[in-house]
Amino acid sequence: MISIVICSADQAELSKVSENIRQTVGIPHEIIAIDNRATPRGICEVYNEGAKMARFDLVCFMHEDIEIRTENWGAVVSQIFERDPAIGIVGVAGGGYKSLAPEGWYQLEFHSEERSYQNVLQGYKFNEKEEIHAYHNPRNERLSRVVCVDGLWFCTRRDIALRFPFDSKLLTGFHCYDLDFCLSVFPHYKIMVTYDVLMKHASEGNFNKQWLDQILKLHKKWSYALPQTTSVMRGNEMYDIEKRSFKKVVEQMIRWKYSYWQIQTMLWHSSKTKQMSTRVVFKGFVHLLKLKLHILPFPDEQRT
Repeated sequence: MISIVICSADQAELSKVSENIRQTVGIPHEIIAIDNRATPRGICEVYNEGAKMARFDLVCFMHEDIEIRTENWGAVVSQIFERDPAIGIVGVAGGGYKSLAPEGWYQLEFHSEERSYQNVLQGYKFNEKEEIHAYHNPRNERLSRVVCVDGLWFCTRRDIALRFPFDSKLLTGFHCYDLDFCLSVFPHYKIMVTYDVLMKHASEGNFNKQWLDQILKLHKKWSYALPQTTSVMRGNEMYDIEKRSFKKVVEQMIRWKYSYWQIQTMLWHSSKTKQMSTRVVFKGFVHLLKLKLHILPFPDEQRT
């Protein structure tokens, strides 16, 4: 049995996904659809309300612009949790490395196939692209262990959702709730991506300045515990990943007109890490200084 929580902003989408769930879930279930149209609240607050309303031991949090293609997926998820009590979260997309540098779950600078584990039919709302089947299974597994999962769809145990509530005070919008929840759960339970559940997601997400504002809040909270990985790091691999990541973040913040002080503040919060030497953060300061003093050309200028 499973409780399915949806933060709804579109009645037509909700009707469609509710029917899709009824046709595919395959086990006793309830749909807890919380209407967030009239007086919109942040998704953390809505999800906490849904977790408290849930009657069943498993809770699934999902977007409403999803079409699940796998028959009897509820039984698939139930069996995953039943087989291993140490599993705390199951998703369909996630990353095996969560950087100290402020970014999402997909770590592009981690030059390894293990940066991404996913099985999703990805549609595009903000870009004119054809739908793709995003399938990355670098270890050829049915379940892969990750640090964080994408919030489009993930399941957990109800007691975990209540023990580690979504941070509605810090995150008042619709970004980073998934990363924050996973970072709370990660030290205590395994977080997994399953390849046995397939769904289509209509939107790729909008990774804009508003998204980065929330990422910066998240990293101020969690920098002491980052980076985290489920992959084996060899030699200076982690240092090299973070050096590339901090350069990218500094440059993006400059493009999006963050002040010099805001960028310094981001780097200062990152220096609170207990997981690695802060030397890599100092490299970020040096890169910022060189760009500010025009010792280095800004990357966009190199192509002109």
